[in-house]
Amino acid sequence: MAAPRRDTKGIVDAAELFSHVRFRRREPAEPLRPYLEHYWLIDWDLPEPYASHVVPHPSVNVVFQRSGAGGPGDFRDLGEVAGIGLELFTKKLDGTGRVCGVQFRPGGFRPFAPARPVRDWTGRHLALDAVFPAAAVDGAAPAVLAPDDEDARVAALDAFLLSVGPEADPQADLAIAVVERIRSDRSMRRVGQLARAEGLSTRSLQRLFSTYVGVGPKWVILRYRIHDALDVAETGAVVDWAAVAADLGYADQAHLVRDFTATVGVPPTAYATQT
Repeated sequence: MAAPRRDTKGIVDAAELFSHVRFRRREPAEPLRPYLEHYWLIDWDLPEPYASHVVPHPSVNVVFQRSGAGGPGDFRDLGEVAGIGLELFTKKLDGTGRVCGVQFRPGGFRPFAPARPVRDWTGRHLALDAVFPAAAVDGAAPAVLAPDDEDARVAALDAFLLSVGPEADPQADLAIAVVERIRSDRSMRRVGQLARAEGLSTRSLQRLFSTYVGVGPKWVILRYRIHDALDVAETGAVVDWAAVAADLGYADQAHLVRDFTATVGVPPTAYATQT
């Protein structure tokens, strides 16, 4: 599998975020790579609160977070499963803290939690033991978060995930491949077109996405379009938004502006001015 991405897709004003936190991505152990995008690690020590904003990917995340004022013992460790976020995600960072996160490939989470369809987690944040067996999560958060050595944190993430899965599932492999096709082939702009390309009925494709991805294929297509539009807005250049809309497969500029505003909170022209 490819090394962790280097892009900043989905991060609103990435330069501002990186000026406040130390952010990096790490590669998981070999058996986990077909199912995971990467691990993402963040550390901060802030004199003033800072709010980060992300347009979520169509991915489930497992997130371990340590937060506190920085004194000995003055922290708490939490672990949760974060289903696909349907809206702009805002996180307030304060004091001293660290996050060790796992971003699954779209379609890649269910082999680790096969008892429920992934749609059951969409838009929700749940404690680890609500998704995984209690025995598996006991002590997982401190094991991941306590080491100051970054390699040790990555090793603890590997150990946790290998303890809960993955279970081989050809349908998960198919879902991962179909979403990757959406992400890499921008000519795939319609659900019916995608279904035909995959040799599936539209209903079968929608069932696959509901069970294994957590959102429908149309939602995934639109979300990747917004990520691309966000990248364009971040460039600081004068943008022909009508041309961008056409390149992304929108019927017209108004439809792009509507989706961008609904997701990010401001129109693309206003966002480009702010960054």
